[in-house]
Amino acid sequence: MTRIEPRAAAPARRAAGRTRPRRRYAPERRRSLLLTLLLWLCVLYFVLPLLWLLIASTKDNADLFSSFGFWFGERFSLGENLVTVFTTRDGIFGRWILNTVVYAVVSAAGATLLATMAGYAFAKYRFPGDKVMFSLTLGAVMIPLTALALPTYLLFSSAGLTNTPWAIIVPSLVSPFGVYLMRVYAADAIPDTLIEAARVDGAGEFRTFWQVGLRLLAPGLVTVFLFSLVATWNNYFLPLIMLNSSELYPLTVGLAQLQAASSAGGGSQALFSTVITGSLVSVLPLIVAFLVLQRYWQTGLATGGVKG
Repeated sequence: MTRIEPRAAAPARRAAGRTRPRRRYAPERRRSLLLTLLLWLCVLYFVLPLLWLLIASTKDNADLFSSFGFWFGERFSLGENLVTVFTTRDGIFGRWILNTVVYAVVSAAGATLLATMAGYAFAKYRFPGDKVMFSLTLGAVMIPLTALALPTYLLFSSAGLTNTPWAIIVPSLVSPFGVYLMRVYAADAIPDTLIEAARVDGAGEFRTFWQVGLRLLAPGLVTVFLFSLVATWNNYFLPLIMLNSSELYPLTVGLAQLQAASSAGGGSQALFSTVITGSLVSVLPLIVAFLVLQRYWQTGLATGGVKG
């Protein structure tokens, strides 16, 4: 005989089913072996060259070719290699470091400022042709720098700026990707109501940007600054065609010149260990810059999490 429940019993049982305790989220259940292996492969891809560079910098020329690449040689020659790096050709390596620091810092600061101002304007203002201009900026991201090398050289040559620091700094001030990044970041990081409140209080547009916008855009500023810094620091082709004097070379062109002298053979001096040690020295400032500036990323992520 079929048992008939009261009408109130069915909703009660459904409510009891809904109040069952849920299983706690276990992160280990979501782990994927394939993704873990891919991440470890990516780590090895980036770390192994740096590890090889560090180990190779401790070897002399003989040990470079007679010992295993990822192990130390018979002699620990890091100190001697560093002395050779900074004394070769009357210590021109120090001049190359200074040139690279000036080119990279000035270019990165200028590119960050221009990209931030342009990104802020595209995100918070509406003016005739704004969409067309932003589309052209996005299109400039797709143009390879080598395609612009010859027109840039001819333009700077006609202006008499070749073989000067400005030939490296001025082209590096243009960062289409930085404009795009700051436009996307400013659209969400700066509320329109905050800008309207500043206008009501009597603040002008420039004052609103400098005192309100820049403070909220700090993580984006650091990101664009680091991208521009690394791009200018590692730029090789532009200084190669713009500069003729070795006194103005950055590290990239200077080390390539030493490498060419080492590979020339004949009566040239073998400077393989010197070039490798110089490459290690050239990488260290970028590592320090990242370690110093990464706290601004962490601060931006924490602020976003609190706002969310």
